[in-house]
Amino acid sequence: MPIIKRIAVLSDTHIPVVAADLPKAVYQGIAGVDLILHAGDLVELDLLDRLAAIAPVKAVCGNMDNDRARGKLPEKEIITVGPLSIGLIHGRGAPQNLLEMVSREFQGVNAIIFGHSHTPVNLTRDGILFFNPGSPTDTVFAPYNSYGVLEIKDSTITGRIIKI
Repeated sequence: MPIIKRIAVLSDTHIPVVAADLPKAVYQGIAGVDLILHAGDLVELDLLDRLAAIAPVKAVCGNMDNDRARGKLPEKEIITVGPLSIGLIHGRGAPQNLLEMVSREFQGVNAIIFGHSHTPVNLTRDGILFFNPGSPTDTVFAPYNSYGVLEIKDSTITGRIIKI
């Protein structure tokens, strides 16, 4: 029987600075996932408690996170899901160099999840899925609000950007 896992991917939520909470459409869309990954810029940790009521959560800190979040969350992490490894990082620097920056941070992973630019990315390069879910709350530098869902089936990982 194939291993099928659904993973919700969020980044750049900026709560409570940009919004008081995630849009209801996000909560509805991530109901029933097996895992939630947050690629930083939560701003405050309270959102993690709400997400943990849905599924286990792994998160990294971003450049806009407060001191408490930076003290609790790593800058990057590798998450193993079945036979696959996923690098999770926020990112830094200029958006045009972001793919190169995040790719230098991980070796031997199947996917790299990142944020920072607010611009959704779902592409495979050299056999690695690069995935930025965009921001569900902020459209600065982004064409629309969004989040992402990854699906793992056996040893294959695919991503989908969901516009809100």
